[in-house]
Amino acid sequence: MKRVILCIILIPFVVSGYGKAKLIDHRMSIITDSLGFKSGYAEVNGLKMYYEIYGQGHPLVLIHGGGSTIQTTFGRVIPLFAMHRQLICVELQAHGRTGDRNTGISFEQDADDVAALLKNLHIKKADIFGFSNGGNTALQMAIRYPQLCNKIIAGSVLLKRNGTFPQFWEFMKNGTFKQMPQPYKEAFLKVNPDSSKLFNMYQKCANRMINFKDFSDEQIKSIKAPVLLINGDADVATPEHIVAMSRLIPNCRLAIIPGGHGAYIGEITSLKPNYTDKDFIVPIIEQFLDQPAK
Repeated sequence: MKRVILCIILIPFVVSGYGKAKLIDHRMSIITDSLGFKSGYAEVNGLKMYYEIYGQGHPLVLIHGGGSTIQTTFGRVIPLFAMHRQLICVELQAHGRTGDRNTGISFEQDADDVAALLKNLHIKKADIFGFSNGGNTALQMAIRYPQLCNKIIAGSVLLKRNGTFPQFWEFMKNGTFKQMPQPYKEAFLKVNPDSSKLFNMYQKCANRMINFKDFSDEQIKSIKAPVLLINGDADVATPEHIVAMSRLIPNCRLAIIPGGHGAYIGEITSLKPNYTDKDFIVPIIEQFLDQPAK
């Protein structure tokens, strides 16, 4: 029987990442800017890809969510992870400081790009932590590049269309640029002040979700790396969906945490006022990463 880390409290259903943002965290830049890090661009698959590297130790790749930047997804937990690991933080096609192609975006292509970046950085194997759409990309990494993946953390993923409420798909179909959370817009323009590129990123993210195709059972069952699935109990995907997906992955742990989309890592649209580091589940993730693989 799979082991489940289960913490359930009933909370009103809110999809914070797709609704009106409640908070802009002005401490984010101060926290990340105070850390020593190096940044750069790498040519990967015809794309100029931006990355940041923090800390030392075993490499952990951080893959942000759709419409996001490194800091909007991971800005609150980067200092915590960087105490014990080398973090390779990426921005994906059309996002933030990374360039674009004359093509749509896909989880498969994003996985190919991250894999090419790791090769460029001479990293032979790494742990991968992806959030939301970045979690889908992390699982595609496990499917397409098992030799590169040590352990996978996939937070708040949605792997099949029936894994969320029908209203979600209606919202994605009828959503507008005006409804994009303001913190995402501000974060993008802070690092890339071209508003046409912001709108282009929005359109590509929206089109990917409108045309979303299920991960097949065969793909999910093929994952060989140990996986930790994390979901909020008031997340985009239902807890029942995440439980079902955990049963398809051969070597999977599961954590269902009270809260909305990414609240457990301080994702910018789910961030609580007056938050502290104790609000985040970094210790659970590190415990999973530090356990010897079976």
